[in-house]
Amino acid sequence: MGSKTTNHEPGEITCLYEITKALHATLDLRKALYTVLNLLSEYLGMNRGSITLLNPETSEIHIEVAHGISSSEKTRGRYKLGEGVTGRVIESGRPMAVPKIESEPLFLDRTRARSQINKSKISFICVPIKEKGNVIGALSVDRIFTESSPLTEDMRLLTVISSLIAQKTAMLEKIQREQKELREENIRLKKELNKKYSFTNIIGNSRKMQEVFYLITQVAKSNANVLLLGESGTGKELVANAIHHNSLRSTNPLVKVNCAALPTNLVEAELFGYEKGAFTGANMAKAGKFELANTGTIFLDEIGSLALESQGKLLRVLQERELERLGGVKILHVNIRLIAATNKELAQEVEIGSFREDLFYRLNVYPIYLPALREREADILLLADFFLEKYSSEYQKDIQRISTPAIEALTQYHWPGNVRELENCIERAVLLCDDRVIHSYHLPPTLQTAEETGTQQSQSFEEAVARFEKDLLVDALKTTRGNMRQATKTLKTTERIFGYKVKKHEIDPKQYR
Repeated sequence: MGSKTTNHEPGEITCLYEITKALHATLDLRKALYTVLNLLSEYLGMNRGSITLLNPETSEIHIEVAHGISSSEKTRGRYKLGEGVTGRVIESGRPMAVPKIESEPLFLDRTRARSQINKSKISFICVPIKEKGNVIGALSVDRIFTESSPLTEDMRLLTVISSLIAQKTAMLEKIQREQKELREENIRLKKELNKKYSFTNIIGNSRKMQEVFYLITQVAKSNANVLLLGESGTGKELVANAIHHNSLRSTNPLVKVNCAALPTNLVEAELFGYEKGAFTGANMAKAGKFELANTGTIFLDEIGSLALESQGKLLRVLQERELERLGGVKILHVNIRLIAATNKELAQEVEIGSFREDLFYRLNVYPIYLPALREREADILLLADFFLEKYSSEYQKDIQRISTPAIEALTQYHWPGNVRELENCIERAVLLCDDRVIHSYHLPPTLQTAEETGTQQSQSFEEAVARFEKDLLVDALKTTRGNMRQATKTLKTTERIFGYKVKKHEIDPKQYR
C-alpha cells in the first residue's frame, strides 16, 4: 500500500472497528451515519463527508447527513440522477475519485462548502451505497491532496464502509417493515376485538340509545341477571353480546337459545340436557345449554314463550344454581349468568297467569328497555349509512350516498320491523341500485307509498314533477360538489338548460361545495 499504507493502516483499522461498533450500537440510522462521518474525519482526516440518498420516484438526490457542512450548504446539495460526480456515481453504480476538484468539470460544488478553500489542494472521493444490487445513495468525502497518497486505497476503504452502511440500512428497513406489519396487524386485531367485545357496533346517537349505553356500562361488570325488553328487531341480541363481552366472563362461553324456536316437547331437553334412554330417540346422553354455558353467560331470547312447567325448572336453576338432566338423578351444579329477552309485556303475562310471578321478579333484577326505531328518529339516517357501507362492500358496489327524496322516505316511515327491517330495506336497495346513489325507487313499495308512511298525497302533478326535477338537480350538484359543469354532464343536458333550472328552483350550487 506504499507509504500511505504504512503510516495510516493502524488508523484505518481502528476507524473501521469504531464504525462497525457505531453502526451496531443504535437503531437510529441517522445518528449512526453522523457517527460514521465524524469517525472518518477524526481518524483519517476525511472532511466534509456526506451521505446522499436517491429518491427513486423523483430521481432526485439529497444530502441526508453531513459532517463539516452547514445546514444551508446541506440544503443546497441537491442533484438529479447523472448530474455532477455524485449523480454520476449513483447512476453508474461505480466509485469515482477526483484528485483535484478545481480541474474536474463534473465537480459542481453545489453546496458551496468549499468556496473559501484552495480547490487545488482538495481531493474528492465518492462511492455508491448499494442494497441488494440497487444503488440507494452515495458516501463522499474530501481530503487534502498529496502526490504521495493515491486515492485508490481511500476509495477501497470507503467502499467497505458503504457496504456496512447498506447492511445497516437493509436491517433497519426490515425491522421497520416488520414493525409496520405488526402495527397494522395490531390495529386489525384491535378493530376485530372492538367489534366483538364492545358495544360500539350498536349504532345510535339519540338520547334514548345513550341511556341504553349507560345501562350496559353499569351492569356489564356485575353478575346480575339482565332482562332486555322491546319490540322485535330492536337489537336485543346485540346488547346481550355487548354485556357478555364486556363482563368478567368474557373469555367464557356465551350460549344463545331462542325459546320461541324450540318445540314445546324439546325445550327442557335442550335447556337441561338428557340421559341415554330418557325418551324415544335418546340414544346417548347430551349436555343441555345451561351446562354448556357453565362459567359463562346464557342468553334466552323470547323467554315469554316458555311453558309454565319449564319456567319452574328455570327458576330452580337461577335460585339453586343446580339442575338435573331429563331421565337423570344426578344433580349438576352450574355457574351461569342469565340474560333474557322478550318482546312481550311480562307484567301483563303475570297478571293473566301465563308467566310465573316469582320468575318474573327473579329475571327483572336489571331491566333494559330498547326503544323502537320510530322512537329514535335521529338514528335512522345513521343506521342507514352504516348498512349502506356494509352492503356496498359486501356486494362490491361503489354506492356513495342516499338521495334526498330517499332520506325523506326513510325518516317518514314508521318502521314496524325496527332496525332489522331498516337493514333489510337498505340491503334490498343496494342490490337494486346500479348507480352511485340510492334513490327512492330503490326502496320497498311500502316506503314509497304516501299512505303507508302516514302522509297524505296533496301535491298536484305539476308540483310532483317540479319536486322530482329539483331533487335531480340537487343530487347532481351533491355528486359533483357544486361543480355546475360536471353536474350538467351528469344529467346529460346543456349548461344553459341546467342554469335555467337551477335559477328556477332557487338552488345555490355553492352550498354543495
